[in-house]
Amino acid sequence: MKRMRIASLGGLAAAALTVGLPMLPAQAQPTVLPHGYGGPPQVARQQPQTAHAMSMSADPLSLQVAGQLAAARAATAKYATNLAKAKSAGYMIITKMMPNMGFHYLNPHISGFNIHKPQILVYEHTKTGWQLGALEWVFTKMPKSPPLPNATFGQFPAACHYADGTFIPDKNSSTCAKKAPSGAKFTFWHPDLITMHVWVWYPNPAGLFSGTNPLVAPFNKG
Repeated sequence: MKRMRIASLGGLAAAALTVGLPMLPAQAQPTVLPHGYGGPPQVARQQPQTAHAMSMSADPLSLQVAGQLAAARAATAKYATNLAKAKSAGYMIITKMMPNMGFHYLNPHISGFNIHKPQILVYEHTKTGWQLGALEWVFTKMPKSPPLPNATFGQFPAACHYADGTFIPDKNSSTCAKKAPSGAKFTFWHPDLITMHVWVWYPNPAGLFSGTNPLVAPFNKG
């Protein structure tokens, strides 16, 4: 399988799939990165997360956020419990279950920040099926201003990704193995990324923009 180096796509990074489609990068928060990633967790522009922040008071800023979250929910409602529909719309697996987060599915045809089109859908695998938990957007550098008021960010180091959701940290795309240890084929590589989770489909006591969610811990075994 021929591998291609990453190319720019708007404000995001894009990598080429062997079928020739542009691929946007994957994401994660440093607090849940697998062993070997190294480096302390970093959260940019951290704002205190309180119950009040989640309650949405009637001030203009809260009303603005509430409106954007409502738009995001409406746009992704068709995927809330239907992973098959998300896949048919172009979302593909980029990570297996990440502790206190979920399985990450990326749409390679989406770039930039659009509240109606998250680049990544984060799913929980429950006893009754698949449940959408968070929406996620990724950036190659810190946005000059938060796309959503009071948003906080995480980081995901450069990595090689494979067709079964396996990913391996690597600073250089040219050294990505053609196959993962599982035998899955290489799909794409991305550089260091800035990530923004938004938990619009699952309650999160850690905060709307937290990278992790203690309430999804029961699903950590996948």
